[in-house]
Amino acid sequence: MGAAASSIAAKLAFFPPNPSYEIEKDEQTGKLRLTGVTERDKGEVLMLRTKRDNFVCTVYVKNPLASLTVLYSHGNATDIGELFNHFTKLSDQLGVNFMGYDYSGYGRSTGEPSEQATYADIEAAYTCLIETYGVKEEDIILYGQSVGSGPTLDLAIRLPRLRAVILESAILSGLRVIYHMKRTLSFDIYKNIDKIPLVNCPVLVIHGTDDKEVDVSHGRKLWELCKEKYEPLWLEGGNHCGLEFFPEFFRHIKKFISAIEKLPRLQEELEQSIDQSKQPLNTTDHRDKSRLSTDHREKSRPSFGQREKSRPSRDNREKPRTSADRREKSRKSMDRSGKARNSTDQSERGRKSIDRLGDMVKSVALCNVDCLKPAVPPED
Repeated sequence: MGAAASSIAAKLAFFPPNPSYEIEKDEQTGKLRLTGVTERDKGEVLMLRTKRDNFVCTVYVKNPLASLTVLYSHGNATDIGELFNHFTKLSDQLGVNFMGYDYSGYGRSTGEPSEQATYADIEAAYTCLIETYGVKEEDIILYGQSVGSGPTLDLAIRLPRLRAVILESAILSGLRVIYHMKRTLSFDIYKNIDKIPLVNCPVLVIHGTDDKEVDVSHGRKLWELCKEKYEPLWLEGGNHCGLEFFPEFFRHIKKFISAIEKLPRLQEELEQSIDQSKQPLNTTDHRDKSRLSTDHREKSRPSFGQREKSRPSRDNREKPRTSADRREKSRKSMDRSGKARNSTDQSERGRKSIDRLGDMVKSVALCNVDCLKPAVPPED
């Protein structure tokens, strides 16, 4: 029963169409390019070898103004030739670099499609971004559409500094598309329901409310299980594909990207403000302890949605003050005691500056990022 169900799920998961493109080599430059697609010169084509010894076809669209790069995993019945115009439009309208790839057995990629093969395929594409194009992990957004949510989330849980994830028409798991199940079976494929809670970066979920292939309940459940929730996009009347034709589609993704682009700059500004708020104390001993205390606070600050929890505890702030009180009691000179009180006053001003910075974090509006308070899932 288990093997049969798994086989059914796999067959439904992979349905490669006839290749929509060919690959040719430019005689002058020696570079590969797609044939049979419009605006092909906008993309750079590479054939990448995976750890399963398949060769997957990738296309990279560069945006000269981009600071972020999207790695896109497509659905089960298309290839990068059919999607190439969509890639260029996403790159232009969202202001990002863009890489798409074909799974093993799709398009002009070699091998046979399988769950494990797609994991190797996306890993090869990711490695290419890092090693060939010099993209940093923290500047990458993983985007998975439909079945593409499987390799997307599998890679996302292995990248601690990943910038963000976008899930469009995503599945909870392969078997859950066919059956209603309360628990995950060992022979299921693409167990996204178990992986999404392990993703530590911001996640945007997009789903059509009239999806006939993957019910919108899949998207809603994935969103509920996210650690770092961003306002989801439930497209009223939207089906499984074609969501890009809704006006809200590009607007919402652009807001999301604008929000996550601001995060590093916000953290840098807060750190600079903390440094500027520190006043020089009278003794070297006080300066060293102040720096150690600040280092402890910086190390304890999680990313994105947990800033409010990262404010130092009252007990940690009281420890330096208790030590200062003991030193004050042991000093006999009134002059030294006065200096110690001055240092305590300066430390108090530093603590008030930190509190004001916490209020700044609360007041920053990051384009619908609702991560400083519990998110409430929208009603159907």
